[in-house]
This record gives sequence, structure tokens and C-alpha cells, in this order.
Amino acid sequence: MDKDGVSIPDEEWERFLRDAGVAAPDAPKEPSARARAVTRRLREQPAQPVGWRTHQPVRRRRGKGWYVAGLLVAAVLLVVALAPGRVAGWFGGGGGDNRPLAAESVRPDEPPPTEAAVRRPTLDQPFRGSPAARWGDGTAGIYMPPARATGWMSEEQVARTLDRSLDFLVASSLDPGVLRGERPKRAIAMINPRQRGMKDYLATAFSAPSRENDPLTLFSRFDRTDVRLVGDVVKTRGRLTYREGERGAVEVTADVTYVYPVVRAAEKSDEVARTIVRRETVMSWDDPAKVNIEPNTFSLLSDRVDSTNGGCFDHTGYFRPEFGTARADSGSGEGHAVDPYERTTTMDERMKGASEDKCGKATRS
Repeated sequence: MDKDGVSIPDEEWERFLRDAGVAAPDAPKEPSARARAVTRRLREQPAQPVGWRTHQPVRRRRGKGWYVAGLLVAAVLLVVALAPGRVAGWFGGGGGDNRPLAAESVRPDEPPPTEAAVRRPTLDQPFRGSPAARWGDGTAGIYMPPARATGWMSEEQVARTLDRSLDFLVASSLDPGVLRGERPKRAIAMINPRQRGMKDYLATAFSAPSRENDPLTLFSRFDRTDVRLVGDVVKTRGRLTYREGERGAVEVTADVTYVYPVVRAAEKSDEVARTIVRRETVMSWDDPAKVNIEPNTFSLLSDRVDSTNGGCFDHTGYFRPEFGTARADSGSGEGHAVDPYERTTTMDERMKGASEDKCGKATRS
């Protein structure tokens, strides 16, 4: 296009170049009139800002280096696909990945990765710096298996039994009133009152708690005059499993880890501590035709608990979390070291290392 805005035909432009002796055999071809006009227009336009979602491909360079780099990238992608948890650990526990974890349908084969630099929890982010940040809220973190006919129950009955078992976990370990120290009446009503020794155990556990009669093996309770929970979310990770038990009973095992963020009860307290509780409860939903049992109740076969920052040998019927220096001192106990977020071992294996006369040492909070 000339200065008057008249476009020069391509044939005339090429003839001009030949006459001027400019077009060497290996010289790049001059763009057409349309291309020259577009180029000129683009040059005259100001640079446009890059959009935040705009992808600009990198200009490639040829050479063997890019071939090798491509092989390395492919290898890394393969490792990520096969072992995402391990790769996250290379970069400090995947601190930037806040996506919720899939439900724990089977026992994991490795513990959650540890963050390279521990980030302290806050009132707005009480699970910050913890694997629990990606765990489910309340019952959302507890895996429910599909129902199938088992023992004396049909598939539909097993489904209802699993729901009732989950209801007991809510009433015993997630109910806001119970967490504030109230008596877990709804949960207690689900335990067979005709089971030998159960009535005496429950009465003693709340009136005179001790190592032998400790309500914390079944229920999560905090003294409201001592601490208060941060927010209304308790993080959980675990699952229910079931099998046929004695006399055709449906035996349900709940293995769940609960994470409770708390602060001191005093107003304007802002130091957040976490009490982490792994609890295993085995419930036998018996056939009323074979076992003396109240309808819609279960017989308690076993109950075990392992807690971190809940008080060491302090049998008051409440978890007693510690803060600041006191928590640091209790974290250096002489007992076995335990990762409270680790779920690769069974409760049997976890409790083997526990000492009856020494406080354990948590590797993280």
C-alpha cells in the first residue's frame, strides 16, 4: 500500500524487486500486499494486555536438549500418575493443593505427606498446615460401604444398620452439645442396656471417670470452662466396614480419625490448638430372636481410642488440650512417637507401642 492508500498488486511488486536486483535466490519472500497491510496495521496498534487465562505458547527451539527435556517431563508425569502422594511430599506436602481427598474406602499404604514449612492455624483457617485441611467435614469424611445381605439381615436392613451406625458416630463424636461437655444421651440410648456391665460402666464413666471407666473411649467431650471449639467444622477421615458375626449378627467396625480445633475459653483467645482422636468402635447388631437386646440398639464389642493433645493420664472425662509452652513440653514425652494423621496401621498395631505409664510423643499436630 503506497502513501495515498492505494494497494500495489502483487505482480507489480515482484517485478519491481526483480528489476532492482533485490531478490536473491535464498532471500525470504516478501509478503503479499494484504500481508504487508496487516503487518503495518499491527505495528501501528499499541500492544494489548495479556489476559489472565490467555495461553501463549513458548517459541520452540530445535536441538537435542528439547528431546531430553521431553523425556524427563514424560517420566515425571508417569510418576505423578502412579504415586501422587509421594510426589506431593517432594514439594512440601502439596500445600497449594486444597482439593478434598477421595473417601478412604480401603486402608491407605502411606501416611499423608508432611509440609516442608509448618503453617500455623488461625481462627479463620483452623486446619491450616494440617493434612486435615483436605479431609471431609463431619460425616462427609467417613466412607460408607455398599450394603449387601449379611447374616440375619437383608440388603435393605444392612443399609439401615450402616445408617444407624453412622448416627451413633455423630451422636458420640460430632454432636455440638456433646463436644461442649453435655451428656451424650442420644448416643447412650443406642447401646443395648441389657448388655452385661454396660449400665454400670456408663454410670461410672460420667460420675467417677478413671482409666478403666473412661467416657473418652466412646465419646468426644471438652470442658466448656476450659476451651471452646473454633467454628462448627470437625474434620474426619475413616470408614465403616462390616461382616457377619456370632449368631448371624451384623458386626460393624468404625475406624475414624477426628480433628478438633480449639482455643482457650477466655474471650479474645486466638491461639488455635488441635486435638486429634482416632477411635475404633465395634458394634454388634444382633438378631433379636437369638439375643436379649432392645430393638434398634447394638451390643458394644470393643472400643479403643488414641488421642493427641487431649491430656496425658488426665482422667477427668474431658479432653484437656494444651497450648503454647505447655503443649511443646507435652509433645516431648518419653513414650512412643506417633503420627496422629497416620492411618496405614490397624488400631492393634497403633496401640502396641503405647505405654501405660509414659506419655507418647506426637510427630505433628
